Parts: sequence; C-alpha cells; structure tokens
Amino acid sequence: MNTLIAVAIAPCGTGEEMSAYVGEVVRVIRESGLPNRTNSMFTEIEGEWDDVMAVVKKATMVLADKGIRTEVVLKADIRPGYTDMMHGKLERLEQKIKAEKEEEEK
Repeated sequence: MNTLIAVAIAPCGTGEEMSAYVGEVVRVIRESGLPNRTNSMFTEIEGEWDDVMAVVKKATMVLADKGIRTEVVLKADIRPGYTDMMHGKLERLEQKIKAEKEEEEK
C-alpha cells in the first residue's frame, strides 16, 4: 500500500551541530531509490509501506549502530489508491490557493 512519510532522524547528545550525522542518514535515504525530498525539518519518503519502513530502519541504524542515542519522529499518510502523493498533494494545494485568489479578485 502506497505510503508517504515525513521522518526526522537525529542524534541525541552529540552537541549542537548535527549536520554530519543527519547527512549520513539522508544519504541512506537517497540511495534507497525511493522517491524522497529533504527540507530543513524532515525528509519525505514515498513507496510501499514495507519498503519505506525498511529505509527508515536502515537510516536509523546508521546512528544507532554507532552507539548514538537516536531520535526518530515519523508521520505517515497511507492513502489507498493514490501514488505520487509527494507531488500531488502540493499540486492540489497550489491549485486551490490559485482558485481562491482568482475568486477574491473578481
């Protein structure tokens, strides 16, 4: 079943600068082959539930296997019958905003 998740995987107790650790996590996600997009707070991953969760586990273990306490924040959107939700949701939102703006300008 197609699943879109937003996940943040970060080390705890490693100091203020986490970009090197987060970079390792994001690299694993990008190398997964699943559609993904990283922003300042989360990385979105889309695919079949088992595939997405396997990537989350592998990315988490990048830090945990080093003995680093690891925090995972995950939000999932499971929407049967839909694909490419990562882009489709934004396209529908932008269309709605545009239509509302055009209606206001009338």
